[in-house]
Amino acid sequence: MRLFQRGQRSLFGEILDWMLTPLLLLVPVSIGVTWLVAQGIANRPFDRALEFNALTLAKMVTLEQGLVHFQLPQAAGEILRADGTDRVYYQVLGADKRLLSGDAEVPPPEDEEDPGVVLLRDDKLRGDLVRVASTWIELPQPDGPPLKVLVQIAETREKQQVLAAEIIKGVLLPQFAILPLAILLIWLALVRGIKPLSDLEDRIRERRPDDLSPLDDSAVPVEVAPLVMSVNGLLSKLKDSLATQKRFLADAAHQLKTPLAGLRMQADLAQREGANADELKQSLKQIGRSSMRATHTVNQLLALARAEGGGGALAAQNCDLARLTIEVVREAVPRAMDKALDLGYDGHQPGAPGVQLEGHPTLLKELIRNLVDNAIAYTPSSPEQPGVITARVLGDPFGHVLVLQVEDSGPGISEGERELVFEPFYRVLGNEADGSGLGLPIVREIARRHDAIVTHEEAHPGKKPPGSRFSVRFEAKRSRA
Repeated sequence: MRLFQRGQRSLFGEILDWMLTPLLLLVPVSIGVTWLVAQGIANRPFDRALEFNALTLAKMVTLEQGLVHFQLPQAAGEILRADGTDRVYYQVLGADKRLLSGDAEVPPPEDEEDPGVVLLRDDKLRGDLVRVASTWIELPQPDGPPLKVLVQIAETREKQQVLAAEIIKGVLLPQFAILPLAILLIWLALVRGIKPLSDLEDRIRERRPDDLSPLDDSAVPVEVAPLVMSVNGLLSKLKDSLATQKRFLADAAHQLKTPLAGLRMQADLAQREGANADELKQSLKQIGRSSMRATHTVNQLLALARAEGGGGALAAQNCDLARLTIEVVREAVPRAMDKALDLGYDGHQPGAPGVQLEGHPTLLKELIRNLVDNAIAYTPSSPEQPGVITARVLGDPFGHVLVLQVEDSGPGISEGERELVFEPFYRVLGNEADGSGLGLPIVREIARRHDAIVTHEEAHPGKKPPGSRFSVRFEAKRSRA
């Protein structure tokens, strides 16, 4: 039962409901129990008086010359009828059910009790509820069995009801007076108990938009501390994310500034007076190269943004990693031939067991393409001594492991830079190859979205040049049957 209906759930209201609802439901129960207890308390003294009167009347029954006599003194009769509130009836029946004295209308008991035992019961007499006390007495005879005589005394119950009502009033009226006070105290206690949450809300509301420092969890209740810790964890992640975005935007602006400045410089050179055809052709060539570099940087930025935030919008599909790798290698063959590189594929064929996985084919092709493009850009080659680049897919259907490898015969990466190359815009020093420094960060981000791990090692340890081997390990990522 809800005492307070709301459009939105309220913690204060929920607690108040669960505290007040049982309290209000106990009120009628308390009234009923109090009524029963009051009736018992009110009946007890009057029942004792009835028992005493019944035993007193029983003592007035005598046996004389074989005949039962009952003599009620006038004073005793006046005492029985002296009550102005209730009416008292008595009855004395002989052994043959003959009325010896009293009122014939007093109803007899249903069962015959042992002599000397007073039985109390509720009954009706002349339309009124009465309380009846009855007892059997035995009068011994010298030449025969004892005679049994029934003595009964009945009294209406107006005094009992009045006394019970007074007891109920004395008990319940203070309860009804205390109930509003109890509700008020519960309300105030809840307000006091919820106050730390209100204080926490005020502290959060008063924060500046750029304040991502952790909330103080020492001033909140123990029950709220896990929530504050979760919020602090979220603030920490948000702070790291914003810092990464700021650094990314700054690096992106710097990387785009260089080709754009080159475009402007070459355009100014082309427009200068006295420039001959060769100089103009050279300027146009540099303009084209700078524009291609700017376009590549923008495309890489878009690819990284898609890998970081847009991959979740693509539906996961059953992908054949071998097929995707072969497609990327075929697309890169013309560029490899321009640099006299030996580019090939060596690994499981499409459709082989263990080369399928659940993933986003667009992002997976972007991952493979960046690894292959990176190898083409950084692997020296000449017609006399061509560089070698090999892509392979190795599947293990029993161990649920799928590995993509791209290795080259280039100069490799020093051990101190192997982790730095995965940072956006970082480029190995001393290398003149064109690039934006975004290829490997894109690879790591796409791998992370597929629960994969990217590692680097030397392709030919101990040789000069040692080459590089990038491995992407997909674990426990099974495709749909």
